[in-house]
Amino acid sequence: MSATRRQILARTGALGAGIAFSGAVSEIYASTAAAADGLGEGPGYGPLVPDPAGLLDLPKGFRYQVLSREGEPLRSGEGRVPSNHDGMAAFAGRRGRVHLVRNHENRASGRIPVPRVEGVTYDPMAAGGCTALELDGRNNVLGERVAIAGTAVNCAGGPTPWGTWLTCEETEDRAGTNGYTKDHGFIFEVDPVDPRRTGAVPLTAMGRFQHEAIAVDPRSGIVYETEDAFQKPFGLFYRFLPERPLGGTGSLRAGGALEAMRVPGVPDLSAVQETGASFDGVEWVPVPDPMAQQTPIRLQDFGPKGITHAQKLEGCYWGGQSVYFVSSFAVSTSGSAGDHFGQVWRYEPHKRRLTLVVVFGPSTDIQLPGESPDNICLAAGGGLMVCEDGDGAQHVYGLTRQGEVYPMARGRQNIGTPEAPEWGEFAGVTFSPDKATMYVNCYTPGTTFAVTGPWC
Repeated sequence: MSATRRQILARTGALGAGIAFSGAVSEIYASTAAAADGLGEGPGYGPLVPDPAGLLDLPKGFRYQVLSREGEPLRSGEGRVPSNHDGMAAFAGRRGRVHLVRNHENRASGRIPVPRVEGVTYDPMAAGGCTALELDGRNNVLGERVAIAGTAVNCAGGPTPWGTWLTCEETEDRAGTNGYTKDHGFIFEVDPVDPRRTGAVPLTAMGRFQHEAIAVDPRSGIVYETEDAFQKPFGLFYRFLPERPLGGTGSLRAGGALEAMRVPGVPDLSAVQETGASFDGVEWVPVPDPMAQQTPIRLQDFGPKGITHAQKLEGCYWGGQSVYFVSSFAVSTSGSAGDHFGQVWRYEPHKRRLTLVVVFGPSTDIQLPGESPDNICLAAGGGLMVCEDGDGAQHVYGLTRQGEVYPMARGRQNIGTPEAPEWGEFAGVTFSPDKATMYVNCYTPGTTFAVTGPWC
């Protein structure tokens, strides 16, 4: 959040207007149920229609509901809705209900901190955490409460196969820094139905670093983790081998082994520029000190062969038999081996193979929305939905399996001035279990939307 790809690339003169896509985009969807149904073949839903209310532009036929806004009272009476709406996931509830878990990326002092609630607070001096919303089948809000508090810089995370949310702290601050009373940089498990079941217990064996997102292999229970390190040395791609794989809520507390990915001959993923480039024999190296007692993990000694780094590792999700992860951008002037506007990588565990499947790049078509890939999810129609993160107009945009980009939503809440308008980024895009609703957050001002319409 401290600097965007657009800001960095503008300084280097490498900024283009819009985003183009290349690569074997169909690979991302080939093994998903939505793709098997033959959905998502169209180029989009048409142009965006200006919203008279000035909140969210959508294509004709789509509509939105505002579920929650920062500063409003929480339905639980625990305080106000916190600021900085970020990563999010939707879970099926009883009788057609939906449970949303939403991150709040507050640092030591946020505009509106997550209220400290007994039983779900880790560090009373930290302002981040999660809130949980319960919705009926028509997206009416039935409840809204604090799910975890006292954590820091809760950026993204990911759902587990047993129906919980893993929220990730994107910080390495220790106790005594920024007024914190405990070390930070952990993953926490959150039960969307009853947060007190999971409490506020750091999953220390999963590592202490600048976490971004996770994805769980539903067959083996292995958890893949991205590290969003902006400055060199850049982040690593990890896997966590739990002692009790797929053991249900609380099983990750039993511990396990943390390993980092080594691609032989590739010390920096940004050096790879061609889509379809594939690397066999990927190695997983034990992390010397997962708690980073003395040295951040990405600086630790992984032996004479070193380890593989990448700038801005963010989104992460499981699809078919593979895990996909996103590098939002890379800039050589910041120390990366090469420049790119975003990459999507696929790792096939059964083949130990890593492949670059999508490359985001500059385009001269100013009608194309796009900044850099950040939060990312599989869409209702089998394509991708990607949240934009940068300056200027902010969009949720879609990507078909044929590589066509189309605008899905544009934020209209001006947080700047009439003379110098600014718009908050989108985050946390996710779909309801029945695929009938897209949920998405505006980061600032914190707003959670439910979008319904003729999804195809």
